[in-house]
Amino acid sequence: MLKQALGNAWNKGVYGHIGEKLRSCFYVPAIGIHNGQVHSAPRSFFGVEDFLDDNNSRPYTYKKEKKSKNPQKHISFKQRTEAYMEPFTLDVLISKRFVTASLTHRVTSRQVAVAGTNSKDIKAVLRSRSDIPACLAVGSILAERAREADVYTASYTPRDRDKFEGKIRAVVQSLIDNGIDVKIYLD
Repeated sequence: MLKQALGNAWNKGVYGHIGEKLRSCFYVPAIGIHNGQVHSAPRSFFGVEDFLDDNNSRPYTYKKEKKSKNPQKHISFKQRTEAYMEPFTLDVLISKRFVTASLTHRVTSRQVAVAGTNSKDIKAVLRSRSDIPACLAVGSILAERAREADVYTASYTPRDRDKFEGKIRAVVQSLIDNGIDVKIYLD
């Protein structure tokens, strides 16, 4: 009924006298009545039409960057420049069966040199793929590949569960002996 009344008013018009001229005094939006359907946006896949979080992003999407709990927190000069001053990091992974080491560029996250006991060229030569001589071989081959890529310095921070001894120390010491300067950060 309201739709009919508004439709009649729109078609015929409601005018008021202001002096000698007729002026329209009733305005109806041009899009009309929505018939119980949402006009602002189509239905989403999840059935959530009008949900927007505080950043006006779509629901059920994950952000790649972490949002700081305190956006006004001061970031020190060392934290801002460390990735550029020491751009290459050493990553050593030792499992029960294999030893793998790689040099990664911090800024671009690109692996510059990789060596592991699971590769074909090392696999045939070694008697065991996870003992100390295998770690020394991985370190020397990684140093050779790093020099080919013009990388002569790297930094190494062991993971929380790793101790800097035994096989990990053998890989790092082999890198140092073969001409790669490795800065070790122990917390």
